[in-house]
Amino acid sequence: MDLKQIQELIRFVAKSGVSEVEIEQKDFKIVIKTQGEQVYVSAPQQQQSFQQAPVQQIAPAPAAAPPAPAPAAPAPKDESKLVAVKSPMIGTYYSRPSPDKDVFVKVGDKITKGQVVCVIEAMKLFNEIESEVNGTIVQILVDDKTPVEYDMPLFMVEPA
Repeated sequence: MDLKQIQELIRFVAKSGVSEVEIEQKDFKIVIKTQGEQVYVSAPQQQQSFQQAPVQQIAPAPAAAPPAPAPAAPAPKDESKLVAVKSPMIGTYYSRPSPDKDVFVKVGDKITKGQVVCVIEAMKLFNEIESEVNGTIVQILVDDKTPVEYDMPLFMVEPA
């Protein structure tokens, strides 16, 4: 079972309302449990012991009443000209090179093509993500330390 299949299974379990799923193959076993909005994944650390850690927060299913709208961020006059900087891989998004350093970019920052805008961790490797356009960061679409998917928009940039 590869990482993408595991991520899809976690999303399915979280959305389906099932409280526990256990899958066992030849030399692989995974247990996915939900408690409220929290999803836990257990995978063998060694043959008989298991490591359990929370994987991600899952939003609860929408109730009958629609949620209150979030406060609107000031938007540029023409959103059709905005360019999305997208994730080139699946992994975990980090807005800074290390916990004690400043963020790579903030809303309003001017960026240049080739400038590092974030880091995505995939399989214990930290990959610097570079901007493909010159412009100004208008919106940051991802929270720090959250999972991202391939081709998922990370930033909206107003081209220069």
